[in-house]
Formats: sequence, C-alpha cells, structure tokens
Amino acid sequence: MRTLPSQHTARRTVILGVAASDSHAVANHLIAYSLRGLGFDVVNLGTCTPVEEFAEACEQHPDAEAVVIGSLNGHVHEDLRGLDQAKRSGRITCPVVVGGNLSVGSHKDSSAHDRLYAAGVDHILSDPAELPALLDELRDSRSRSLLSGLAS
Repeated sequence: MRTLPSQHTARRTVILGVAASDSHAVANHLIAYSLRGLGFDVVNLGTCTPVEEFAEACEQHPDAEAVVIGSLNGHVHEDLRGLDQAKRSGRITCPVVVGGNLSVGSHKDSSAHDRLYAAGVDHILSDPAELPALLDELRDSRSRSLLSGLAS
C-alpha cells in the first residue's frame, strides 16, 4: 500500500468584518463559515467595524493574507476613511478586499470602484464566491514576490 507523504501546511489567516456603519451580519457569518470550511483561520471582527479595529487586528495577526470588508448599506466609502493612512503607516500591510453593495440607491455610480481604490482598497469583488480564488491568487503572488526577493 502506497502512502502519501504528510504535508504540514500553515493555517491561512484572513481578517473579516463589516464596514463601520453597517450592521448586516448574515453574509459576514456565511463568508466566515465558508472560509473556515476551506481551512482558513478567520478573525471575524463582526459588524460595525471601524478602520482602526481592522488595523489593530492586522497588528495582532501580521501573517494575515487579507482584510475582507463587507458592506450592504452602501456607505462603505465613508466607512473606509482613514484606510489609506492605515496602509501608508504600515498598520495594514496585507491586501484589502471589499465586496457587497458599494453605493446607496438604485442608480449605481460608475466612479464607486475608482473612489474605493483611491481610498486604499486593493480588490473589489462582486460575488463572495470569488473570494477563495482571489485569496489563492494573493498567496501565490506573495510567494512569487518572496522568492524573487530571495533570488536578488
């Protein structure tokens, strides 16, 4: 009988939360449950999470692969004030992913994504099912960067 070598892989950490003015919890819990089922260690900050709490979580979990922020009430632009500063100061060093309803009202502003990128968001997802593939892509990109840095 052939046995496969045991593989010890480090747990992958993701920081998850809902934007500061948003109390919608269901999608947050479903995403946390899904990621945990895939083997991720999810630091779930819950609803109504200000940028400062995401920054503190990043400082406590420097190995985090991403900060994932959901918004259903559409006020994420206001809720993420200070994100760019938290990233510039090195308090949030991993990519920031945002998803959900990103603007208020039925008319969607075509500049919403540009404003979020300018505020410090790295990736915007329209479907939470895209998150695991994006996290894998981010991990692979980080690994390539580390390897190229070692080769230099």
